[in-house]
Amino acid sequence: MQNPLRVAVLASAVLFCAIIGFEATSAQQYPSRPVKLIVPYPPGGTADATARIVADGLSRKWEQPVVVENRAGAGGNLAAEFVGRSNPDGYTLLSTPQSPLVVNQHLAKLNFEPAEFTPVILINRVPNAVIVGPGVQVRNLKEFIDFAKANPGKLTSATQGVGTSAHLITEMIQSMAGINLQLVPYRGSAPALNDLLAGTVDVMFDNLGSSLSLVQSGKLRLLALTSPKRITALPDVPTVAELLPGFESDTWNAIVAPPNTPKAIVDKINADAAEVLRQPQVIEKFRNLSGEAMGGSPQDAAAYMRLESERWGKVIRDAGIKLQ
Repeated sequence: MQNPLRVAVLASAVLFCAIIGFEATSAQQYPSRPVKLIVPYPPGGTADATARIVADGLSRKWEQPVVVENRAGAGGNLAAEFVGRSNPDGYTLLSTPQSPLVVNQHLAKLNFEPAEFTPVILINRVPNAVIVGPGVQVRNLKEFIDFAKANPGKLTSATQGVGTSAHLITEMIQSMAGINLQLVPYRGSAPALNDLLAGTVDVMFDNLGSSLSLVQSGKLRLLALTSPKRITALPDVPTVAELLPGFESDTWNAIVAPPNTPKAIVDKINADAAEVLRQPQVIEKFRNLSGEAMGGSPQDAAAYMRLESERWGKVIRDAGIKLQ
């Protein structure tokens, strides 16, 4: 008579090998049908453009359609919740900036757990910028900070609302520079930029991809970038970190999969997406968005997202920010 414990161990080993073999086979066959790439914001913005660049590259690589689907709403939470509840088979993915997965959890209770998503790859990052309107007579960031210190609450800072990147960057620079700005919320970047152009507000900490053309035309003034180092496309533009060491705030995009997506499928998507990100035409397209390709392993993406969650969680706690 066989030892029951030995039989159980052997059965478990056989089952484990069968699961591993099934996952490997599935990954080899993946994708055998169209893949949906969900974007949590409307068409036209940097997040949407980024997803479409990657989707085009993956479609060519896989010889299968990669369909970008925009599901805007609730600060990106609706799209994240949809993907989080999708079948973890690699056919529904989320291409997202940081808000749904690293920022929003510190602002309100969510209907999903960001940490349960499966990070796949970091796509790109675009620096945010310190931009002032035509009526602000300062030539650089130091002059801006000095003026703000001498005139507390006089300068107005446009944001897209509570918890948005412009809001959080405003709070971070107020804390690190010891200044006080008057926040003015808007419903999106477009109306905020319009009022910045008109001189209704003084400064905006905006995604560089949205505002660079206005800077290049001389309608707005770019004082500094929020990236950790200067970028190749604008080597003469200093960073905030040069004046305030440790300051960093890029807008980045990543691909994540639903919770419990098999590792073999995640690794295949990662490898193929990394190949797309290395293509010269893709690098050039990201540069046209004022960004740069990232890449790396799923583990790199997970570590980066944890770091970003800690960074913005601290800013939100220190500033006492809460959604109404």
